[in-house]
Amino acid sequence: MKIIVCIKQVPDTDDIKWTENNTMQREGVESIINPCDLYAMEEALKIKKSLDNVELIALTMGPLQAQDVLKRAISLGFDKGFLLTDKKFAGADTYATGKTIAAAIKSKLGDFDLILCGQYAIDGDTAQTGPSIASQLGISQITFVQNLEKVNEETLQAVRITDEGVETVKGSYPLLVCVLKGTQDTSRPLIDGIKKARQTEIEVLTMADIDLDEAGIKASPTYVSKAFRPEHNRGECVYCEVDEFAQKIRECANG
Repeated sequence: MKIIVCIKQVPDTDDIKWTENNTMQREGVESIINPCDLYAMEEALKIKKSLDNVELIALTMGPLQAQDVLKRAISLGFDKGFLLTDKKFAGADTYATGKTIAAAIKSKLGDFDLILCGQYAIDGDTAQTGPSIASQLGISQITFVQNLEKVNEETLQAVRITDEGVETVKGSYPLLVCVLKGTQDTSRPLIDGIKKARQTEIEVLTMADIDLDEAGIKASPTYVSKAFRPEHNRGECVYCEVDEFAQKIRECANG
């Protein structure tokens, strides 16, 4: 069974910088693994522990420094890491990102069973990249998944969160699953995993290595016209008793 986990290196939210095109500057900026992607990785590791002959592949798109998240994945138990990096990929919106990642999977990582993604990234919070990848590959998808259960070589069962509550759905491969924060703790690398990560070479893919004509900002139908930090206008705190507070809430609700 081949599982691909798409992970992303995101800027630390306290250290965001912008380019002249109003896209996020990623080179030279302190970065972390996107939190939802950590839970996608954890679900993949859980499957590897429960089934035989499972190959875990970590895939990311970004600058060369994004190799760090792939090394982290390998230290946790992943088998391979692939980095999509090229100046032509810069400035991609979610559509162009999904198209690029899908092209890489078709070109280099075909014959997969399952793709796992974080539901959203903290640097964009659009929740569009995973569904975009599934659309480009023409495969089914399950979104807003909290946990995977009853996973075998042909199907899986997913517990997902909806506006109406919690539901359990079943899907067959090939399949893409977008993962929310689950109930499980995230793993930490052991000594042997760290040694393996140091010895494992990350395969770097450029525009020339995948079957894609256009990428990055040129292939992006959307753009950011303006980026700014909102001003927080906090009023003075008012202390009151419970009954008075309840009355103020009713007044606010009634306009």
